[in-house]
Amino acid sequence: MDFMDFNIDYDKVISAALKNGGQFGEVYIEDSTATTLTCENKELEKAVSGVDSGAAIRIIHDNKTVYGYTNEISQDSLIKLAGGLSEAVRSGSYDKDVILNEVSPRFLNPVVKSLDGTAISDKIALVTLANGVVWKADSHIVKAKVMYKDETKNILIANSNGEFVANKKSQVVFLIQVVLKDGDVLQTGYEAVGGFCGFEFFDAVSVEEASLKAVARGVKMLRAKPVKAGAMPVILSAEAGGTMVHEAVGHGLEADLVEMGLSVYKGKVGQKIASELVTVVDDATIPGKRGSFSFDDEGILSQKTVLIENGVLKGYMYDRLTAMKDHAASTGNGRRESYRMRPIVRMTNTLIMPGDTAPEDIISSVRDGLYVMKMGGGQVNTTNGDFVFEVLEAHMIRDGGIAEPVRGVTLTGNGPAALSNIDMVGNDLGYSIGTCGKDGQGAPVADAQPTLRIPELIVGGTC
Repeated sequence: MDFMDFNIDYDKVISAALKNGGQFGEVYIEDSTATTLTCENKELEKAVSGVDSGAAIRIIHDNKTVYGYTNEISQDSLIKLAGGLSEAVRSGSYDKDVILNEVSPRFLNPVVKSLDGTAISDKIALVTLANGVVWKADSHIVKAKVMYKDETKNILIANSNGEFVANKKSQVVFLIQVVLKDGDVLQTGYEAVGGFCGFEFFDAVSVEEASLKAVARGVKMLRAKPVKAGAMPVILSAEAGGTMVHEAVGHGLEADLVEMGLSVYKGKVGQKIASELVTVVDDATIPGKRGSFSFDDEGILSQKTVLIENGVLKGYMYDRLTAMKDHAASTGNGRRESYRMRPIVRMTNTLIMPGDTAPEDIISSVRDGLYVMKMGGGQVNTTNGDFVFEVLEAHMIRDGGIAEPVRGVTLTGNGPAALSNIDMVGNDLGYSIGTCGKDGQGAPVADAQPTLRIPELIVGGTC
């Protein structure tokens, strides 16, 4: 969609929004196309493709947000919406002229094959291919789900700071989940791939390989024995994904939780909160990753933010509102699921940076312990840092080598304590992708970490 077709005077809309006062006014316009394809029980059961468009106006007044949206994108509808929101403010006057200047991105991720321009038949072919591979892979499979999802958003943002941003975001994700049964034992296998990209993603990524990886993980866990619970050394492989950094660290460094007193890291900037081997960054500029973009959903340029450096807390992730409250600058972490929702502080691509140690040296350093190959979901109490994580694939370590697979594994610990206890950091780096939920909104993210050794964690199991 060509946003110039709207013939909207954004200066007038913003002035109408701020006529009764306000620190900041913003117009956000979004036009999106999306496709979801799902295969279950060997058949294509869902094929949904649609479009959506709308506009939102936000006023920040006295460090609080007044927000409204509409599906009608026109000068009259936006002026009416702006006037209604302004009535909720009514505490002063705003007579500043808004002169808009277009902001150019410093990070570009060109799309070679547009998602909305790719034939639906090509997308269905991927799902059908993966579905066939899954069901032929192992006789123990009793259920399988293959899903393809894409979304392309055209976004326009104009605000009272004079910033004008036109941006396009393309996201694709492909996931495979299988359930296997052997007697009374049920296990699952899961694999997900995707990123900030176009359909060219599938020129480099094989859905057949991803499908076989999901099946192989499920088969391995089906044959695994229950883990014996207890405290032991734990090695998190790079392949395990970044559940640790996302849940145990990342959420606690989001400024809205910090300002509400819901973070264990509140008031600790400049203090040592982790091992000196640990550096954590949030980086939306990494090409092609699921949490990447050129601008956040408030028109702030994407950037790399160092959160922890050599164990020392350097700062938090901010959106515009939390930055105003803290008299800081936004770090480009203002994100919203759609125009229907106000932006809030969210992670992008969050990672523990690689160290200097070879992964095989880390493994050989442990006589008896647990080797985690794939993390699952988890829960964390951001107030005190306590966490519980599910493990999808793990092996025991015997005499410095990877031994038998085990199932039913959970990891229990405390985020700051676990970070402080990391004593070996690998020179590798592995990514995982997901959709992070917060305040009823989902945001595409990626997490990454190198191989890590934690001398002791509580391993939960079934025996």
